[in-house]
Amino acid sequence: MSGAVSPSQAGLEEGLVDEVVASFAEAPSERLREVMGSVVRHLHAIVRETRLTEQEWNTAIEFLTQTGHITDDRRQEFIMLSDVLGVSMQTVAVSNQLVGNATEATVFGPFFHEGSPEVPNGGDIAAGAHGQPCWVEGRVTDTDGKPLPGARLEVWENDEDGFYDVQYTDGRVAGRAHVFADDEGYYRFWALTPTRYPLPTDGPVGRLLEAVGRSPWRAAHLHFMVTHEGYRRLVTHIFVQGDDLSDVVFAVRESLVLPFEQQAAGTSAPDGRDLGDATWSRVRFDVVLAPEK
Repeated sequence: MSGAVSPSQAGLEEGLVDEVVASFAEAPSERLREVMGSVVRHLHAIVRETRLTEQEWNTAIEFLTQTGHITDDRRQEFIMLSDVLGVSMQTVAVSNQLVGNATEATVFGPFFHEGSPEVPNGGDIAAGAHGQPCWVEGRVTDTDGKPLPGARLEVWENDEDGFYDVQYTDGRVAGRAHVFADDEGYYRFWALTPTRYPLPTDGPVGRLLEAVGRSPWRAAHLHFMVTHEGYRRLVTHIFVQGDDLSDVVFAVRESLVLPFEQQAAGTSAPDGRDLGDATWSRVRFDVVLAPEK
């Protein structure tokens, strides 16, 4: 429990903060000095305000150690930690300030992986992943409505069982690809109708969520990363209108909640694809990129 401290004790603690901050004074980078000074002041403020015990700090160090041990090239526990603390979304908000009607950004998430395959416009990113087919289409423009031909759209999502391909044990790539907008800025592809899933709970982040009584579930979503020369990179999601929008990583934005219109079995697909007796959905997501600063 926090409590009052004597003036002499407070002076001792404040002196230590000043001493540590001053130790970064000779750092060649002014920005590094600024950030490290802020990190030290805020960390020490937590220790002082909560009167943190040595045992509690050792527990925190052990938690971070376990987070590092479980992290590898296919699982990023530190990103999950940042996400569930809202730090990822706060960093996104600070770094991607609203510009006119530009599409809002959200978190990157821990399941992105470099080297996705390219599919042509109208192609299928699911690549055998299980789930309901979903036709996704839209147009990429700037804030004045000018189309952006050749914009690159990187897309990734989980299957209906809640898993991304990086969680598969057989190394296959599925539910992940990139496509380029056509000469008028339009894009289209087949994916899966997004479904909710929980973050992995078998590691330290899962144990933290359980300890504080928080749900590990994410709102159903489809990830996008959209790039074009001369424009700010956009990392975002789209979410399913009418679904449960509670989200453990705080990424839902009203402007990104879209109607995924359910189509009855036998309804003709936009590209003539034979879907047999399967139901499917469709969604339109128009992307507006902000200019580079």
